Amino acid sequence: MDGNLNALTTIFTEFYYWVTVVFMFLIHVGFCMYEVGASRRRNHLHTLIKNIMIIPLVTVTFFFFGWWIYWTFPSAFPGMGGIDFAAGTPYTPWSENMGTNLEDRLTGVFWAAFLLFSWTAASIVSGSVIERIRSSALWLHAVMIGSVWWIIDAAWGWHWDGWMVKVLGYHDAYASGVIHAIAGGYALGLLLVLGPRIGKFAADGTPRDIPPHNPWLLTIGIFLIYTGFWGFYAACNVPIISPELIDGQITGTTWTATNIYLAPTTLSAITFNFLMSLSGGLMAAYIVSKGDPFWTFSGGLAGIITASAGNDLYHPIQAMLVAAIGVVIGYRLHFWVERKFKIDDAVGAVAVHGYSGVVGLIIAGFVLWGAPSSPYEGYAAVNPLGQLIGAVIMFGLLGFLPGWGLAKIQQAAGVLRIPREVELQGLDFSENRAFEAAQSDVINAEKAAVAEK
Repeated sequence: MDGNLNALTTIFTEFYYWVTVVFMFLIHVGFCMYEVGASRRRNHLHTLIKNIMIIPLVTVTFFFFGWWIYWTFPSAFPGMGGIDFAAGTPYTPWSENMGTNLEDRLTGVFWAAFLLFSWTAASIVSGSVIERIRSSALWLHAVMIGSVWWIIDAAWGWHWDGWMVKVLGYHDAYASGVIHAIAGGYALGLLLVLGPRIGKFAADGTPRDIPPHNPWLLTIGIFLIYTGFWGFYAACNVPIISPELIDGQITGTTWTATNIYLAPTTLSAITFNFLMSLSGGLMAAYIVSKGDPFWTFSGGLAGIITASAGNDLYHPIQAMLVAAIGVVIGYRLHFWVERKFKIDDAVGAVAVHGYSGVVGLIIAGFVLWGAPSSPYEGYAAVNPLGQLIGAVIMFGLLGFLPGWGLAKIQQAAGVLRIPREVELQGLDFSENRAFEAAQSDVINAEKAAVAEK
């Protein structure tokens, strides 16, 4: 019986993660639609291909070394123990676990769930820099944020053995910091070097609005992202686990779902809080933006992101209020930073993901103060200082600094930004001209065929 039960648990877990991966694929579909809808007509194809190519580039690099980083780096910080090469051995690309193996049904789907998180981090950066960055430059940034930097922060703060969880009491159940804050910080560092689109700021420094060319496409995109986030949330959980597998430190003998830290939770809990934080974000964004559609839709996502750090433990009303606070702060910060530093964030990615993620981490430190960060003994409890330090590490140390540093290197090499004349003509100029020529050729051929009759 025990063997049959374990077999059913394994098969259920395999299917569970496989379904979350399918749902999370919609996040990337949504990002593609959102970016194309936000870009101007002359840049559509470039925007689309730039985002689509994130899929193979991040997938391949995450297979070769990103997944290995997650398992070897939980203590890879000065004074915390260093890199654990032995722990990463089963996750090297030549390991028997990283391929067809009837003895291991879970590594592939668990790897894929984290891979889709990697795509999300890279796509957040991609949206902020549309219409002016070279594709090759963006793709290098996508690999670095998707297969290196975010997965290091996941090893530190989103792993049951991560040093930030042990020492700081860091709690980030649904990735306010480990995906959103780091990606937002990385985007800000890149934007600071990249500079604004031509015409974004008037001579006196006043920012101009560059409206999306297709609000409907943008709206569908954001709703697909909402839908994909159901899979995102579910993938952050372990669907069912026996207490014995974690040393019996969960009280009782009931099999249970857990969060990423192996602490008990339920899908019911996150369903309440996902919907309440979405609602709080939408309402707050509608009010603070005075009904602006772009910011209202984005505010729903920002609300979810703000509350995500503690949405395994919050009461639904807390989730709603936390979401609303994060949206208001993120919205205000976006326009202050835009005016003060001439930052042109084309889709508000830094605000929606970065600022909201940081605010969410800090609020969680106060609201969840004293709650256990892990079922394991000896770990620090959740506390405001630990969450603040965690937010600085995510947004600043692993986000802003790497993004700014790589962008400065690319700028010095002359490979960061497209030429001015290309930006003015549009990145799709040659494709559009070829399309028009082909269309004209067909029309002329049709006219000639009619004339022959």
